[in-house]
Amino acid sequence: MATTAMKPGWTKPSTILFASEIPANQKAFEFALAQACEFSSELILFHAYDTLVVAASETSGIRYYDYAAAARAEKQHLEPLAQRARQAGIDCEVIVRAGLPADQILGFERERAIDRIVMGTHSPGPIGKLLVGSVAEAVLRRSATPVYIVGPEVAVPVSHDFRTRTVLCAVSMHPSSGVVAEFAAELAAQHEARLVLQHVIRPQERAEVLAGRSLDEVEADLLDLTPPDLQDKVEIQTIVVPGDPTEELLYQSRAQQADLIVLGAQGASAFAAITRHGVVYKTLAHAHCPVITLSPVVLEKCGAKEKAPEESYMAGVF
Repeated sequence: MATTAMKPGWTKPSTILFASEIPANQKAFEFALAQACEFSSELILFHAYDTLVVAASETSGIRYYDYAAAARAEKQHLEPLAQRARQAGIDCEVIVRAGLPADQILGFERERAIDRIVMGTHSPGPIGKLLVGSVAEAVLRRSATPVYIVGPEVAVPVSHDFRTRTVLCAVSMHPSSGVVAEFAAELAAQHEARLVLQHVIRPQERAEVLAGRSLDEVEADLLDLTPPDLQDKVEIQTIVVPGDPTEELLYQSRAQQADLIVLGAQGASAFAAITRHGVVYKTLAHAHCPVITLSPVVLEKCGAKEKAPEESYMAGVF
């Protein structure tokens, strides 16, 4: 298993950034607020805009871009959400900045000690289900912290019970899987949840992966991906099956009643997002529960030096 430098705040965040559009993704906000309440985290409502308010000078009548007015207008849209958070006892701040959203989110992340980014993807629909969105796609590939994404198929619990009871983590024999599995195990321990480690073997790789071993033997090997000190604290189940990675992952997420899916975004690329072939992007589009992704930046910081080919059509840790 890779030597990691995992930050405690990644599994128990003290500061959460909710990256919001206007109008805000109410469903994603509910999950962000629930996490802030669970961990007593500071919640930052962050919005970047690329439109400016045009005003006219009272004396000259000359039209000009009013940056301050634009910022005030954008902030007003998020104030009702901020009030909800403050009424729940959460320290909440609204930040708006002009510029390209992905660049501004990532820039702010470098300025402040952010432990987790929460964001939604496009709304359900023929296009929304297929496209993650350029902002989410860029952030999940380049963020230096875990990104918690609420996709279009995710439903807010009717009883508003956001407890995480089962964490499903996709792993493989790739070196980065040690980092991903350790992060998932830490998350499961933090939530006192069950951890399911799943490895899907594509049909063309079955002979190489098994190499004379049974699926049960490979399942036993997956336990070595988790830290020994957590194996006695967390209930861990391992699943190894042949098939299509995305289909099997989505199937098991429902069969295991997962509340959270953990994915490594090693190999996630703009090409995979555009062509809709990446495991990460297809999972985000169809998962019934939120997904936490670890970017190539996070994986490398934690000791996973090997990088998947950027042009690979598969994303994630497969």
